[in-house]
Amino acid sequence: MVRWPSETGTAGEAEFAPKLVELLRRIPYFQANPDDIAVIDSHGSPMTQNVVAVVRGRGRKALAFAGHYDVVETGNYRDLKHLAFEPDALLEALLADLTSRTLAPNEAKALSDFQTGDFIPGRGMLDMKSGVAAGIAVLEHFATKQDREGNLLLFVTPDEERGSRGMRSLRDALPSLMRRWNLDIVAGVNLDATSDQGNGSEGRAIYRGTIGKQLPFAFVVGKPSHAGYPFEGISAHLIASEIMRAVEANADLSDTEGNEVSPPPICLEARDFRGGYEVTTPERTWIAFNWLAHSRSPDALFQHFQSIVSDALHRAIGHFNAHAQTYAKLLGTEQSASDHEGRVMTVAELRAEVVRIGGDAALKRIEELEQKLSVHDNPLLLTRELVDRMVVEARITGPTVIIGFGSLVYPHVHMGNEAALEREFSAALDAARLTIEQRFSTTIKYRDTFAGISDMSFFGYKPDAADSQVVSENTPALQFIDQVSPDALTYPVVNIGPWGREYHQRLERVYAPYAFDTLPRFLNEIAENIFGRSS
Repeated sequence: MVRWPSETGTAGEAEFAPKLVELLRRIPYFQANPDDIAVIDSHGSPMTQNVVAVVRGRGRKALAFAGHYDVVETGNYRDLKHLAFEPDALLEALLADLTSRTLAPNEAKALSDFQTGDFIPGRGMLDMKSGVAAGIAVLEHFATKQDREGNLLLFVTPDEERGSRGMRSLRDALPSLMRRWNLDIVAGVNLDATSDQGNGSEGRAIYRGTIGKQLPFAFVVGKPSHAGYPFEGISAHLIASEIMRAVEANADLSDTEGNEVSPPPICLEARDFRGGYEVTTPERTWIAFNWLAHSRSPDALFQHFQSIVSDALHRAIGHFNAHAQTYAKLLGTEQSASDHEGRVMTVAELRAEVVRIGGDAALKRIEELEQKLSVHDNPLLLTRELVDRMVVEARITGPTVIIGFGSLVYPHVHMGNEAALEREFSAALDAARLTIEQRFSTTIKYRDTFAGISDMSFFGYKPDAADSQVVSENTPALQFIDQVSPDALTYPVVNIGPWGREYHQRLERVYAPYAFDTLPRFLNEIAENIFGRSS
């Protein structure tokens, strides 16, 4: 599978699903039961597809494994780009390269890893076709059992690396498919990979949840002024810088779950909208933050962000007005610029103002702009241009700050122990863990939160309706609003996948003994514990 290029957003991604179906149909079970493979359209042009395969046993109970097949682009391979999807040839080329020159520390470690024979390189080898391979291996083994209890499902989806459109489209199609196949999903295992720079003790893990990701933005509208008369306006950059000071890398804004602490928010983009040189202060600027969450809901985070922005806005204005008074005293005049007052608006409030001022015609112009900009794969570009147009349509003057979500919101999820399905799944996981630890003289640890952004945010999970409403009302780009079907299936999910080092990088590599031996046996043990032993 690694030899099938499937870079996100390319024709290779669209070509992967038919190849995977052909591979699955080499398995005797699927030769005899071709209808137990379903192909479900996802997105794009050419169309990408989700592949769902089931190996049936007795009863309706089903356990689902899930992995994605798209990978990030291969530009960082430089001169070895043509070998990025050829693990054997790539390993030979990397060994030749790494033994011929002075190495950086990470390169020296990679060389040592490769020389053991236990690590295999390649784009997608770690993230995450080895996880998909483990899922296929378990299905194939399950199909050889003559007296099977339960049913095993495998979901293989595109687009995890960009917007999880594969998993989200599959989620929407699953209720109908499960009714047609007469199955009830009781639990799921996401097969995403873990990076471990040590001996694998951190990578051999059961993750009870995944981190959430949000991209809140502040679009600042100032009041322009000529450089010779600065206090006739107020700088959008001054306001933005005060917001930046309040948010950037502020550890007090880190979220927690159990013993784990999320990284603090960090700015991904800060820019104004000026296209050329003027001796006038910029009217509009914007900043967007990456904010990770272990437990805080989108609604709670948005309210917190609104409070931070409001305080920062008023601090900036207060400082500026004080400077105006000081300058007036230096001039020896009673006259000073009038005090500025600011406001914070949400995207929902901005949209309402667009409708009030421009009506349906203004909304149509904004929709047409979104369609025009949808060819770009940068969510921040699309969002800031849409908000800029909305500000113009609504005739917003400064000082004003508009806040909203700049891209798709990835919910944080966490499997508890309250519901019966959660308790049953937890018991099956723990029994399997103990068996594998004893059999392989190893350790497998529990971890609260998978640190990577993943499909796990949408796998077996339906967000709270209030959170969904806040997100949808305050996301300018319609394509970044996750419309969840009311009949979406819910079930407990954990992440158990391979481990390796430097995924998405030139030296991406998977630790083969765990990925191709221990992991599939562990997954099989989980299935055995859920369904009961079968011959």
